[in-house]
Amino acid sequence: MNWGHEDRPHLGLRATFPGQLGFFGRMRVVLSSMWRKASGRYSLIVLAIWILVSLVSRFWTPVPIWVTDGYRIWQAPSRAHLLGTDGTGADILSWLMAGSATNLVISLLAVLLSGVLGLLLVMAMVSRRSGVSQTVVVLVDALISLPTVLLALILAVPLGPSIAVVVVACGFGYGLNLARIVRPQALLAAESDYVRSARHSGVGSFRIFCTHLVPNVIPVLCVQLSMSAGTSVLAEAGLTYLGVGVPSGLPSWGHSLTTSVKFINVFPLTVLWPGLVVTMVVVALNLFGDALRDAIDPVTNPRLRAAVAAAGRSTLQSVRQETSACLEASGHASEGDNHVAEY
Repeated sequence: MNWGHEDRPHLGLRATFPGQLGFFGRMRVVLSSMWRKASGRYSLIVLAIWILVSLVSRFWTPVPIWVTDGYRIWQAPSRAHLLGTDGTGADILSWLMAGSATNLVISLLAVLLSGVLGLLLVMAMVSRRSGVSQTVVVLVDALISLPTVLLALILAVPLGPSIAVVVVACGFGYGLNLARIVRPQALLAAESDYVRSARHSGVGSFRIFCTHLVPNVIPVLCVQLSMSAGTSVLAEAGLTYLGVGVPSGLPSWGHSLTTSVKFINVFPLTVLWPGLVVTMVVVALNLFGDALRDAIDPVTNPRLRAAVAAAGRSTLQSVRQETSACLEASGHASEGDNHVAEY
């Protein structure tokens, strides 16, 4: 029996690409692969504690951060003050907990700004217009020599000490560095056969960049962004010490170091605690980028490669079963139509 365009049976096939592993399934495999490595386990634990403490500090600290006691300055660790007090009589542990939220916001904003700026520069640097790409390359090479501290000092003149100064200075400097490092990998992807085929098929440059170039540079991008997050923590401490970072009165790890470093010879413990926290977080961020790079790439992660292959086999099997069921149902329908026609 011949069907018209309107009478053809709908097979109901799902538009699932064979081998496609869902986002949450992929993240589950990536996180479990990171957890199997000592460096990944350490970074995940430290970062989880950092985020948890930042959230808790918004509602509770052992001692309110605005409470000071002039009679209990530079005290050693005790039951009332687990990490001691600083030169104003404030509780060091409470200030470190409250400062974790400030540093987390600075790191996230700096990473976001550097990532967006770096990818925009990479898109211009791999452009098919040679004039635009060469101009952007020269501009990046010229601006990358501008120190982050100098940029922060320039921004602090009209803005004053603020979180925005730290974020803009770090995001601008790290974005230039990211663009310069990611550019070679993006150029290799831009000259690949599938990108040329997509270009000849009429796909736009922006879509090619998002769907083909960005996935190819994700491993390098993860490492650079994690390093940017760690460096932003150090930059906040340095800029706050110079007086152009986080303003006084706002808790941060750099502020805790600044108020205690002058008396390091007399009260070394007051500098030890914030310095130890900064060191642990910076090391964790750097290790997180390396572990994520190895876990997110199927070439270097056999567990992810096996999961993708298993997802592909299950998808093909389900498609075959659904196809056979739909064809069998359509066959029964055609037999019924033939019986009706004969009758």
